[in-house]
Amino acid sequence: LAGRFLRLEREQNALLRALPPFGEPVSHVYHPLDYAWEPHCDFVRRYCRTPKRVLFLGMNPGPFGMAQTGVPFGEAWHVREWLRVVGGVKKPPLEHPKRPVLGLSCQRAEVS
Repeated sequence: LAGRFLRLEREQNALLRALPPFGEPVSHVYHPLDYAWEPHCDFVRRYCRTPKRVLFLGMNPGPFGMAQTGVPFGEAWHVREWLRVVGGVKKPPLEHPKRPVLGLSCQRAEVS
């Protein structure tokens, strides 16, 4: 189940990358499933083992949640300490100086 889910995510991510780039005023777009794929895969493999009756949908990854960890709605402390997710996080190709990607070592928390 997890493997099928990850394949579907990869396919959808490829479709997103094929979209034309945003114009002004958008200067930075983060794609956490590109640079934080390792912890995302670990999360999916741990917690997507059986069919679920829930579906989480999100509009955008928060700067101190999924943008850091690759885990939906997952700020670093909870992902690392509570969910026990592991994996390397790379830097996005274009990183905003006020929103650096620190991965699972990020100390900031989402406010929502």
